[in-house]
Amino acid sequence: MAMTNEQKAIITATVPVLRENGVALTKYFYNRMFTHHPELKNMFNMGNQKSDRQQTALALAVLAYAENIADPSVLLPAVDHIGHKHTSLDIRPEHYIIVGTQLIASIQEVLGDAATPEIIDAWTVAYNQLAQLMIGHEASLYTQQTNRDNGWTGWRPFLVKKKVAESAEITSFYLYPADGGKVPAHQPGQYISLRTFLPALNLKQARQYSISSAPNADYYRISVKKELGPDLDANGLISNYLHDFVKAGDTVDLTAPAGNFILGGDVDAPVTFISGGVGLTPLVSMLHTLVDRKHAHPITWLHGCRNESVHAFKEQIAAIAEQNQQLTQHVFYNQPSEANKAAGILEGHLDIKEVSDLALNPEGHYFICGPSVFIQKQYHDLVAAGVKKDRIYFEEFGPSVLSLN
Repeated sequence: MAMTNEQKAIITATVPVLRENGVALTKYFYNRMFTHHPELKNMFNMGNQKSDRQQTALALAVLAYAENIADPSVLLPAVDHIGHKHTSLDIRPEHYIIVGTQLIASIQEVLGDAATPEIIDAWTVAYNQLAQLMIGHEASLYTQQTNRDNGWTGWRPFLVKKKVAESAEITSFYLYPADGGKVPAHQPGQYISLRTFLPALNLKQARQYSISSAPNADYYRISVKKELGPDLDANGLISNYLHDFVKAGDTVDLTAPAGNFILGGDVDAPVTFISGGVGLTPLVSMLHTLVDRKHAHPITWLHGCRNESVHAFKEQIAAIAEQNQQLTQHVFYNQPSEANKAAGILEGHLDIKEVSDLALNPEGHYFICGPSVFIQKQYHDLVAAGVKKDRIYFEEFGPSVLSLN
């Protein structure tokens, strides 16, 4: 059913309410949905629920949809980003029915008497319109996955063939199909979802990890940071479970590679990679790919982390730089030793303004990955230095709540 102009006007009129109370509404919604459908706790990331990141991300998405109800096509980039996340978690059309039922009921209960029949009807039509948009886009993504060589959809068992320590807190897991088959070569920068049972929660939980290996048809490598601290959410519990309990010979479930933070096949310009901490994982895959392609332009590698002990892939990147004159790297440690400083390590948080010989080409491509605060700083510093906004690409781990203009 198409929305009427009157219904669009009603949705637009709810924008101030969503700005003020959107997160309260989405918190209520998730609590209601998990009460009526506790089985969905095995599908949703309970760590992001605990931190309110998922509720905030949904509230921002609903607000953006309401603000653009007259022309939802402007949201297509966001639809694509969310669609990749959903296919990576094996979200299917039937799940949209459950979400829609619980969302409309939540609007009725939260707004109370203010939820007139006209408002409920308008939001029901609006949700169904959005659901069909998402379902249609995700269907095309699933088709793309199955049409690729060795492609599949849904969860597939993989064998952990080896674990390799990359630093004091990051370990790589080499994952091969348990059936002995092949895998579709991922696009550099993509991620896979890994699902395992967490005894601490008595739930199956999934976490998305960037693929750190170069594209190939045999295996995927993920590089996982061990999380510290007394108050771990489900994300940290999954990562630590992999570190502490998953060993060579064990199996885990994976979905096919997804994500639109990728190194395109037509990159014909200088490339700069900027990473903070474990954010280097998708960029390692991109770097290997550029080297394998014999990229003809300068490549710059900028990385920041706390100290040498947590600096993952240090020897690998140094070896690539030694063998490829077009690659230059600059590394920042928060806590460098005197030997680190003597070797050229810069002190403090990564700051492109502190690299005296850094060449920033306005026509180059810039890939940023790390915590949201890190991404914001690097993005704004690049723009201030004259880099074009449409040449800057970034990936925020977890539900996206970051918007840069």
